[in-house]
Amino acid sequence: MEDVDPRRCQSFRGLRTSAFPADRARGIFAPVPPILTMKPLVPFFCLAVAGLLTPISVPGAELPAERLWSSAAPGALGDADRDVPTVTPFLAEPGTGTGAAIVICPGGGYGGLAAHEGKDYALWLNGLGIHGFVLKYRLGSHGYRHPRMLEDAARAVRYVRSKASVWGLDPQRVGIMGSSAGGHLASTLLTHFDAGKGEATDPVERQSSRPDLGILCYPVITMGEFTHQGSKRNLLGEHPSDDLVRMLSNETQVTPETPPTFLWHTVEDAGVPVENTLLFAQALRRAKVPMDVHLYERGRHGIGLANGHPWTKDLAFWLSQRGFAGK
Repeated sequence: MEDVDPRRCQSFRGLRTSAFPADRARGIFAPVPPILTMKPLVPFFCLAVAGLLTPISVPGAELPAERLWSSAAPGALGDADRDVPTVTPFLAEPGTGTGAAIVICPGGGYGGLAAHEGKDYALWLNGLGIHGFVLKYRLGSHGYRHPRMLEDAARAVRYVRSKASVWGLDPQRVGIMGSSAGGHLASTLLTHFDAGKGEATDPVERQSSRPDLGILCYPVITMGEFTHQGSKRNLLGEHPSDDLVRMLSNETQVTPETPPTFLWHTVEDAGVPVENTLLFAQALRRAKVPMDVHLYERGRHGIGLANGHPWTKDLAFWLSQRGFAGK
């Protein structure tokens, strides 16, 4: 199985063109996000593509990235940008926010971070009234291994909750979303969370790391037969123990306390087999965890928003049902 290129499709970041209408969104073209509703006085940006200018609206506010730890992160290998995990807030436009928030884990095989699975998702969530927080987590390509990535994801959920009053959000409606290897990271937190450390001197560490729901987009789930080998190597190294492989095969870690989860995958995905989603769905079913699972016949790996692919409509409906999105 070939490794997923962490740079995949970034040249199409923020692009929309009429050459790819929504009814052709089957993953056979580069991922392109939908145009989001632009309200009066909201600034817009233009990108020149093949000699054409296309306006991109901005539904909310992108704030500067914030460090998850004020000092060095646990196990940091240095103090370069790659050693500093952050979240970048994308807040829903004033008057439209529901108070819900979602931490977003971009994919990239634990070797990179795909922008179209980060900022683009956050802007789309803003259109539903949901605050998005894009996580920059540490990577295997920079010398990191488990549990550093999980520490970053858990800290991000705690951090967002700790600043609920600052950002005007509900600490009981904080979810996590991930694509591909980012889906593995999200599913790891869905199955490896804690209630927080009540006696911690750091107020962030007192917060629970349990997400209130999960969204997994063509995720890597297992470290077993159907894994993505590049993600496994970057996360666990060349020769992980059997116990570590099982612990990070998240279909084996589901319990009745696992949060409600939305999953989607395409059957023809050649990068991360659809069996990953099926394994997690079966485990959720056995544990009686609420779930919404969508399989689509067509579409290559890493399609992202894909210019209005039906998964976005299915997810918007589910988020509304769960009290995250506006009606």
